[in-house]
Amino acid sequence: MLDRTDDTFHVYDTTLRDGAQQEGLNLSVADKLAIAGHLDELGVGFIEGGWPGAVPKDTEFFARARSELLLKHALLAAFGATRRPGAWASDDPQVAALRDSGASVVCLVAKSHVGHVDRALRTSVAENLAMVRDTVEHLCAEGQRVFVDLEHFFDGWADDRTYALEVVRTAAGAGAEVVVLCDTNGGMLPTSITEAVADVGAATGARLGIHCHNDTGCAVANTLAAVDAGASHVQGTVNGYGERTGNADLLTVVANLELKQQRRVLPPAALADATRLAHAIAEVTNVPPASRQPYVGVSAFAHKAGLHASAIRVDPDLYQHVEPALVGNDMRLLVSEMAGRASIELKGKELGFDLSGDPAVVSRVIDRVKRMEQAGYTFEAADASFELLLAEEVEGTRPTYFDVESWRVITDSAAAPEEEALSEATVKLRAAGERLVTTGEGNGPVNALDQALRQAIGRAYPQVSAFELIDYRVRILDQGHGTDAVIRVLIQTTDGSDTWTTVGVGHNIIEASWQALRDAVTYGLRRAGVG
Repeated sequence: MLDRTDDTFHVYDTTLRDGAQQEGLNLSVADKLAIAGHLDELGVGFIEGGWPGAVPKDTEFFARARSELLLKHALLAAFGATRRPGAWASDDPQVAALRDSGASVVCLVAKSHVGHVDRALRTSVAENLAMVRDTVEHLCAEGQRVFVDLEHFFDGWADDRTYALEVVRTAAGAGAEVVVLCDTNGGMLPTSITEAVADVGAATGARLGIHCHNDTGCAVANTLAAVDAGASHVQGTVNGYGERTGNADLLTVVANLELKQQRRVLPPAALADATRLAHAIAEVTNVPPASRQPYVGVSAFAHKAGLHASAIRVDPDLYQHVEPALVGNDMRLLVSEMAGRASIELKGKELGFDLSGDPAVVSRVIDRVKRMEQAGYTFEAADASFELLLAEEVEGTRPTYFDVESWRVITDSAAAPEEEALSEATVKLRAAGERLVTTGEGNGPVNALDQALRQAIGRAYPQVSAFELIDYRVRILDQGHGTDAVIRVLIQTTDGSDTWTTVGVGHNIIEASWQALRDAVTYGLRRAGVG
């Protein structure tokens, strides 16, 4: 556990406030409480819970957090604005909400750009300084720690350096522990960040923080540039959530600081949980994880080219910049038409097949993969289907637990336009020496087929009751052919503890779906150890 008295470097998460402003992302209070727990597991120093007093949901969050959140590492921070022009902080209801939130830390947003003072606040530059000074002093006197976010700081510094520096001095002089320089529009580049942060630090002596948006694709780089220039407080969001193009991805920032610059910014070994926590938070937000996200994405350590695989067989570090386990991730070898012998051998080893002494099998697998990919199949995202293919080549027969006689699907139109059409599927097969005929209903043909297949197989193999289809993706491969195009279907299935993906291809979307469904059940039974 980090010593909370050690304030030499701050990792400040704003997922629950700034991240929640992402288009399409809507967090309930329960969601925010769950995410806060995950953030505390990660070991961040501060969790910005929202804006109490301005957003009812955030007011409720802070009220419930007092009894429902038991934080081991992090402190809760309440976000809000400086007092209104022409008032006193002690009389301002928004400031009172911050004071009464129960949060030991308050992060105030303030203006540092003359143009925003004039056109947004509609007050004088002198009154803006008074608003900053009065609000910081009042909250400090009430026993709260105060950080100040200076929005649009870098634009303001470029426009009127003297005034921007005066706002920094005023905030620090009033008692703000950290003055955070914000690239609110996300338009800065690292060289400009370095110049500005170094200048502000030298001119004011204030402790500085950095808050970057990603509109130039440089939010993480800008954050690291600020740290190199003297900032000792970094703000960001998990998975880079945020409005427009998002905020600096805090996971990438801390991984770079710890693994590339050897700065200890999280509790020992906390970074090894980064991948798990990134995906856990993605589940709560209902925003699918980005596969190519640095460090924690499922493709972050995935290797497809045969040349890479040949080198990895000698030494994994030849094509990996860090050990994946350091961030809780794994190396993955992708099987595709680009695969060479090394790729197939390494992937086989990963799946439990030793192919090093059987070059004939390796050659057959390579040839078969290339033929199938030319027809539209893909195995780089469908490990389960590839394992069944590999087992067939190695063992001489494809794993199977049932023989299908036939299947059919009927979709009835709804009686009224607003009613949902229903589908009915009938499956006839033999399993465990018994002929089984079942009918399943669903809100679509694939759902009905899935229900019918699992009902039938479940009579012979009860393990199937734990299987659940959790993702279904369709890709049209030759769009110029219109409705007679080749279709690829990828289906993801879970048994409650692990997931696997299978693939099917055909001109008929239902036929392609059936292939993927059949492989999903077959792989699941094989994985469950059914003989």
